[in-house]
Amino acid sequence: MSVNLKKGQKVDLRKPDGGTLHKVMVGLGWDEVEQPKKWFAPKPQPIDCDATAFLCEDDKVKAVKDVVYFGNLKHESSAVMHMGDNLTGEGDGDDEQIYIDLDAVPARINKIVVCVNIYQAVERKQHFGLIQNAFARVFDVDTGKEICKFDLSENYVGKTAMICGEVYRDGNGWKFNAIGEATNDPNISSMMYRYK
Repeated sequence: MSVNLKKGQKVDLRKPDGGTLHKVMVGLGWDEVEQPKKWFAPKPQPIDCDATAFLCEDDKVKAVKDVVYFGNLKHESSAVMHMGDNLTGEGDGDDEQIYIDLDAVPARINKIVVCVNIYQAVERKQHFGLIQNAFARVFDVDTGKEICKFDLSENYVGKTAMICGEVYRDGNGWKFNAIGEATNDPNISSMMYRYK
């Protein structure tokens, strides 16, 4: 049974029977808030949210190659992969997904931070206050069963990026930490400096 997390809660990444998980998917979803139509105004551009995974060594990103996003879909270890860029967020279910093969994550990596930012947010005058029904969830790739879900629909007006959560090592296993921290970072590079 899936666990509904609140900000700051952590959950063991294990199978329901307590067995070891090998591959997980972090799914991220959102919907745009419907904007009132304005006469003669140009149609607003869709909000393009982009998922990013920062592979951290001692809680820091040591190299650009350890950032997985729409411009670098696969980590050199093949342990972490971005499953494709959704430019509009339309449709039900996950809009973007980050695949993590827990067994293949290099030993030097102690955590994988999953973030989302709005592409060209400043130029397009977009922010997370224009997003609703946002969530992050983790599910077992082998069975498709959801392990946990984290509702990200707080009031994030004016914020352009979000640290959703992190998958981190805990002894011989892994945990997920629900973070939900919104920021004003304008792009992926700016977010990366938080982990330098």
